[in-house]
Amino acid sequence: MASKERRAPGELEAEVLAVLWEVGEPVSATEVQERLGDSLAYTTVVTILSRLFEKGVATREKHGRSFAYSPVDDEPGLAARRMRKVLDAETDRPSVLAKFVSNLSADDEQLLRGLLRGDGS
Repeated sequence: MASKERRAPGELEAEVLAVLWEVGEPVSATEVQERLGDSLAYTTVVTILSRLFEKGVATREKHGRSFAYSPVDDEPGLAARRMRKVLDAETDRPSVLAKFVSNLSADDEQLLRGLLRGDGS
């Protein structure tokens, strides 16, 4: 009997977040489970949603006896939060930022300069 292939670390969280972004309003674990269209156990979905809440990536509000979850940020906002978390963990911020900028493509560097000037969105 062939076993189901394991997901990569973080892949299930990403799938659940994608559902939260897609729905655009608070959603229950049952609704997330249904939208994933997967054979995931309800308890697995609840665990993933709880982890996202504990990480500050999702909010939750009480709906009856369960919770409804929403993402804290959209995809770009979440990526920015991750980048900020990495930067906050470093002791030599100027060096980290200088290295980051020096590794940007010319187009990305131009985009960043425009954003810093207030020229772009």
